[in-house]
Amino acid sequence: MKNLLIYAMEIGEQMLISGAEVHRVEESIARMCTAFGAKRTDVFIITSSMVVTVYADNNETHTQTRRITKSDINYEKLHRLNKLSREICEKNLTEQEIKEKLDLAINCKTYPLWLECICYAVIAGAFTLFFGGNLIETLVSFVIGVTVRFGILLSEKAVSNKIFTKFFSSVIASALAFIAVKIGFVDSVDKVIIGNIMTLIPGIGLTNALRDLFTGDSIAGLLRSIEAVLIALAIAAGYFLVVVLGGVVL
Repeated sequence: MKNLLIYAMEIGEQMLISGAEVHRVEESIARMCTAFGAKRTDVFIITSSMVVTVYADNNETHTQTRRITKSDINYEKLHRLNKLSREICEKNLTEQEIKEKLDLAINCKTYPLWLECICYAVIAGAFTLFFGGNLIETLVSFVIGVTVRFGILLSEKAVSNKIFTKFFSSVIASALAFIAVKIGFVDSVDKVIIGNIMTLIPGIGLTNALRDLFTGDSIAGLLRSIEAVLIALAIAAGYFLVVVLGGVVL
C-alpha cells in the first residue's frame, strides 16, 4: 500500500502542476487509493500542498505530504494523467505498469518553441485586429508577440516566478510598442499593447479559481484568485514602468 500511495501522490502532484482543479485531483487520488485496497482515504489539497492519509484493511495508516512549488500548464500531460488514473481504477494494473505509464505521461512530448512563437504572434495580432487595429498595427503586434514568447523563456530560465515572468513580458511588450510609435511604424500604442497583453492574461488560473470556489474548495479558490489578481497587477506594473521610465504622457 505504501508504494502504491507514492504513485497516487505522484499522479496527483503532476495533475495539480499541469493545471487541474483541486477537486479533480482530490477525487482522483481518493479513487486510486480505493482501487489499491484502502478502506478510507482522507485527502486535503491546496495549490501549494498535498496531504493524503490512507487507512488499510489491516488497520495500518499511511500519511504522505507533498510541497507544490511550481506550476506548468500542460493539458496534454493532464489528459494522459487523468486517463492513467481512470485505468488504475478500472483495470488491475501492476506496479510496473503504473510506473511505465506514469513515466510516459510525465515525459510526453510538448509543443516546439517555434510553434509556441507562432501561436503567441497570431493571438497578439488577432486581438489587435479585433480591438480595432489596422493592418500595420496587426503586423507590429505579430512581431512583438514572438519577442514576448522569447522574453518569457528567458525570464523563466533566470527566475522561476510566474509573477516576475508576467511583469517582464509586459515590460517587453510595452517598450516595443512605444519604440514602434517613436520609429513611426504605428500612430498609437493602444491596440498593439492590448493585443499582446491578452497573451499574458491569467485566464486559466482565474477559471480554475472559480471552479474551485464553486466546488467548495474555498481555500484553494481564494489562493488561485489572489494569484490571478497579483499577475494582473504585475502586467499593469510592467506597462506603468515603461510609461514612467520612457517619460510618456498618457
